Amino acid sequence: MFRFLRSLVLPEAACEEANNSSRYENLFKKLDLNEDGRVDIAELHAGLKALGIPLGKDAEEKIFKTGDSNKDGQLDFEEFMQYLKDHEKKMKLAFKSLDKNNDGKIEASEIVQSLKILGINISEQQAEKILKSIDADGTMSVDWNEWRDHFLFNPATDIEEIIRYWKHSTVLDIGDSLTIPDEFTEEEKKSGQWWRQLLSGGVAGAVSRTGTAPLDRLKVMMQVHSSKSNKMNISSGLKQMVKEGGVRSLWRGNGVNVIKIAPETAIKFWAYEQYKKIFANEDGKIGTIERFVSGSLAGATAQTSIYPMEVLKTRLAVGKTGQYSGMFDCAKKIFKREGLKAFYKGYVPNILGIIPYAGIDLAVYEALKTAWLDHYASDSANPGVFVLLGCGTVSSTCGQLASYPLALIRTRMQAQALLEGAPQLNMVGLFQRIIANEGILGLYRGIGPNFMKVLPAVSISYVVYEKMKQNLGLA
Repeated sequence: MFRFLRSLVLPEAACEEANNSSRYENLFKKLDLNEDGRVDIAELHAGLKALGIPLGKDAEEKIFKTGDSNKDGQLDFEEFMQYLKDHEKKMKLAFKSLDKNNDGKIEASEIVQSLKILGINISEQQAEKILKSIDADGTMSVDWNEWRDHFLFNPATDIEEIIRYWKHSTVLDIGDSLTIPDEFTEEEKKSGQWWRQLLSGGVAGAVSRTGTAPLDRLKVMMQVHSSKSNKMNISSGLKQMVKEGGVRSLWRGNGVNVIKIAPETAIKFWAYEQYKKIFANEDGKIGTIERFVSGSLAGATAQTSIYPMEVLKTRLAVGKTGQYSGMFDCAKKIFKREGLKAFYKGYVPNILGIIPYAGIDLAVYEALKTAWLDHYASDSANPGVFVLLGCGTVSSTCGQLASYPLALIRTRMQAQALLEGAPQLNMVGLFQRIIANEGILGLYRGIGPNFMKVLPAVSISYVVYEKMKQNLGLA
């Protein structure tokens, strides 16, 4: 995005002897559109856009927050120059951290090596695409001047922030357990952006789950009741639910499903940060395997904490009209009839399901993203939100496919007490009974509506998430 800055704005930047003050002054004049000696955020936005350097609103605000020392909402030349000087120092440190052989230029092999240290594995071909997006003179190496000009107005402060788009972001919620919690930079934590992003994701998840609740309840009903003798399909299942409890019954259990988003997200985020500290090396860095283990443990910790709500959701979804007056009535009746241990029925297959889901989800996501970058990326090493969204949707679906039998066993164990005359089997016994009576396909009852809800869930979640980001000043 910044590759034309040198030719458009800083023709003398290629010379090491160029005077910094005149260089900054030349750029300041191009941004000071009304020539009053000050640049406000509107002028910065318009000026950079005119120069072919469009920035996001959050990046422009971050520049002003850092550079506007007297807090008057404008940058005079002294503030502007001081900001660029301080920012160049940070970019110099980032440049040196990549320049492993200290020859004054960054090559593809050095990018591969540096990102590997940060726990991100990329190919030489992908590293060359990163170089291509920065390289202004076509030498396939980046010197300090090229690096500085490319990142001149990028408010990132270190190399970790610069390559953040390579991580597996899981802020969008499609109603199933997500694996690796989202990560936030120190700047985002200090500025409060982290809680705004989590809030945006939480609201998006609540709306998404509510929009696809009928399919989610249908999945649970088919997992519990569908068999060779009771061939419940999508059409008959929906008709049966409406006939039994009316249209409102399609959303039975959704309240608990929405309420548990907040505690689950908070616990997962907190636990992930703690586990990362445990697995980090002496330099505070964490690799891919350690990040995966930390994420899986954080997911298990969050699931353990909110698991009773999972049981309540299943019981409400499977229960008949009038059986429970609400979540608290359901909890009271379960405790009175079955005791405290009933709130953790199906816990073992639920925890075991995290491993195949997490491993396949992450592996497929990275494979798809890498394949896209290798074959379709041209000028940028950033795949873009829609490509990442597509990769995430497919990888999540593959993860669900692998872990679905365990999810079905979990749901049946949670609902066994409601089925009259049904023996109370453990995980192994229930697995054997399903195989004997229904065959392998019996382990995939309800997977149809489960897959049907993925696309609308992702779409709703993405739209609401973007709207929430705009309302909270993140976009």
